[in-house]
Amino acid sequence: MWEIVRAGGPLMWPIIFCSIVAAAIVLERLWTLQDRRVLPRELPQKVWQLIETGQVTDKVIAALEQHSPLGRLLAAGLANRHRPHDILMERLEDAGRHVVHELERFLNTLGTIAGISPLLGLLGTVTGIIRAFDAIQAAGMGSPRTLSGGIAEALVCTVAGLCVAIPSLIAYRYLRGKVEGIVVEMEKHAVRMADALEAAANADLTGAGSESSAGESGASPEGRAARVSVAGRPLLRSSS
Repeated sequence: MWEIVRAGGPLMWPIIFCSIVAAAIVLERLWTLQDRRVLPRELPQKVWQLIETGQVTDKVIAALEQHSPLGRLLAAGLANRHRPHDILMERLEDAGRHVVHELERFLNTLGTIAGISPLLGLLGTVTGIIRAFDAIQAAGMGSPRTLSGGIAEALVCTVAGLCVAIPSLIAYRYLRGKVEGIVVEMEKHAVRMADALEAAANADLTGAGSESSAGESGASPEGRAARVSVAGRPLLRSSS
């Protein structure tokens, strides 16, 4: 192994460094982007139950925010549950952008490694060919040994760069697709939560309206007249 690295020349070291970084990023992202860590299946149902029963509190929102990326998104919606629907959706979009940024962490670096590794190999190929021509110029064409070092450097660097670039590109495409799938699922849950919050708010308004109507039907005409005139000029006047 050490002989291959030596044969590849000095550009083998940045290629090896890229391979180590790429492997670390892939392992870290595979661990972080597990469905049970990002999209817990039981979490949305628990949130719907809290909304239906009216048990949403600041403590619940804080715990939900620390739970998972999906929890952070749902917590942003619950924190703005009393605001108009348009503002609620804007807050969800803002929180979603932050969550997606965290999900895509290090992916640009992985894509960069997939792009520059073959270029480093190509650069090693060029330097190897230059070394071979220098050897020809110095010793002539008498012995093939004068060319072997430069040709070996050219071939080894090319192979090493491709061996790093191909798996890195495959992993990058896979992880990017996984993040996109997670984002689609989060959007579905966010829309469902917005609909649930709106339905709960409408139910509260309907209940308050029913209680108000029941109170007015049981009150005296004088009492009703007093309530109607609260907004300004009296609309009902007594006959006296």
